[in-house]
Amino acid sequence: MGARAIEWLDGRLRILDQSRLPREQIFADLDNYHDVNLAIKEMKVRGAPAIGVAAAYGIALGASGIKTTNKDEFLAQLNQVMQVFAASRPTAVNLFQAIDRMKKAARGDGVTEIKNSLVNEAKRIHQEEVTATRQLSQLGAELIKDGFTLLTHCNAGPLATAGYGTALGVIKAAKEQGKKVSVFATETRPLLQGARLTTWELRQEGIPVTLITDSMAGHFMQQKKIDCVIVGADRIAANGDVANKIGTYTLAVLAKESKIPFYVAAPTSTIDLSLSSGDEISIEERSPDEVTHIQGVLIAPEGIDVANPAFDVTPHSYITAIITEKGIIREPYTEGLKEIGSRFS
Repeated sequence: MGARAIEWLDGRLRILDQSRLPREQIFADLDNYHDVNLAIKEMKVRGAPAIGVAAAYGIALGASGIKTTNKDEFLAQLNQVMQVFAASRPTAVNLFQAIDRMKKAARGDGVTEIKNSLVNEAKRIHQEEVTATRQLSQLGAELIKDGFTLLTHCNAGPLATAGYGTALGVIKAAKEQGKKVSVFATETRPLLQGARLTTWELRQEGIPVTLITDSMAGHFMQQKKIDCVIVGADRIAANGDVANKIGTYTLAVLAKESKIPFYVAAPTSTIDLSLSSGDEISIEERSPDEVTHIQGVLIAPEGIDVANPAFDVTPHSYITAIITEKGIIREPYTEGLKEIGSRFS
């Protein structure tokens, strides 16, 4: 991909509006935290690592707009800004880790010093995601053999990570190693991130991709057309349970039944050791309109009851390996994740 999905431009945040892709490549310059928060809620910025990066920059923007020079008043108003972002999307842990880091960075002798510290911390969070996603992609690529056809769900490329990509990063790195790979991409209802974003990114990388509906995955596994499944993650609990886009659990069950490896690729910023299992992960419920409409066109009877959970939880028993920048983790996940966690805590 050419221009970056998220870019800090000396006092404003430029984002590539993912809700407009692939029909339009529109960039938006955001100069206040309300607009950044809205971009996250409306999924103009999406993907767990990218949400964390955008929120960090949004908090820095919010701080820059606080006029008081009284340190206590400034910190009180800054806390309100952080609370706005904390309420935007509940599942992706990267968001809350970014907020926590920005809280810790809000230190200094005066307001100006704190504002500068917040900008620097946001930049640091961004760069760390860039580095982590490239490292994990190179590690994960070792699991991909020449000639593999991979299945991926939702979108976990540069758009979703503000870096190199996680699931798609592994696929890209495998290609860079000289391996011939191809991809089946699920459309990913209801917002079609696979159809709109994953296929767009893979075509730009010159990687062969076949788009399928979500319900076709089992058929192609049964037909021996898929060598492995690889997805990203929005939160990983201490026991290895993984929250990811709705439909991931279904694919994991199908993959296990078909004896196909199921890999999760995510930076350590997506690991949440405070949760013992996936049962404790908060699942975001989104607007019914996302299900009853496609691109603004009504496709269901008006007034129909709708359930729209944005994520599901895949138990660790269905996961072959979790790929992070610190190493590839396999069962027992509790021990592996704890060891990884001790390296970045």
